[in-house]
Amino acid sequence: MSAKQITDLSQLCIHSITTKPWSIEEAAKNYSAEGVKGISVWRDALANRNIKQTGQLLRDIGLNIVSLCRGGFFPDKEKEKRKLAIEDNLKAIEEAAELGAPLIVLVCGADPSQSLNDSRKQIQEGIETILPNAAAAGIKLAIEPLHPMYADTRSAINTLTQANDMAAKINSSSVGVAVDVYHLWWDPFLEKEIIRCGENHHLFSFHICDWNSPTTDMLLDRGLMGDGCIPVNKIRSWVEATGFDGFYEVEIFSDKYWQQDQSQLLKKIIKAYKENS
Repeated sequence: MSAKQITDLSQLCIHSITTKPWSIEEAAKNYSAEGVKGISVWRDALANRNIKQTGQLLRDIGLNIVSLCRGGFFPDKEKEKRKLAIEDNLKAIEEAAELGAPLIVLVCGADPSQSLNDSRKQIQEGIETILPNAAAAGIKLAIEPLHPMYADTRSAINTLTQANDMAAKINSSSVGVAVDVYHLWWDPFLEKEIIRCGENHHLFSFHICDWNSPTTDMLLDRGLMGDGCIPVNKIRSWVEATGFDGFYEVEIFSDKYWQQDQSQLLKKIIKAYKENS
């Protein structure tokens, strides 16, 4: 069963990294002018800015701040580096509160010099360590499973099953998951685990793009919806069946698209969103 046809932009969110050449101010102004209603802010876009004022600017032009990206990268064989990761995540919570972002997406990390199980234990410990600060600030944390090709350094959480299991173990209303079609479209248990997200009320975020085939870069060759082989519409139907009514977040890392005119790219994103999401 396919999801209903998208006819408006009321649930469209774009990650600031998607139009990387634009400053956060340029991105916000242009998104809003085209009718986009949501923005997810990457932390690098906030460098050397008054974060509270930036958040107010985004709201003043009619954008919902959907999330802050990203926290995580908890695992490391060295205790001191794990401590630094905790400090950075606590800083991210402060930034999210200043910005007015209700959610931080966690790219959980991994250390190739140790086992995946050890990295997963350290991820859970890291989340549990920062959780009291996040809960006190009213900030939710979304565990984002990443494609297995990133299991060496970017994330030891590689399936939605693993993310759901970890969220269940932590057992907090402040901890849930982010479903990104780029990372999960291949998983034969995806529909089942999305249903599980709904049952546990912890589907916090839904990211969309496409998988180019052939892909030319493991990180920087994501496609617009409809460019590749991901059944975005079908996956969206599973997400909507859980009762999810949040934003559909376009998150694209692409050297090809970053080299193009970003105003034209924005129009392509909106067209692809309406026709192929």
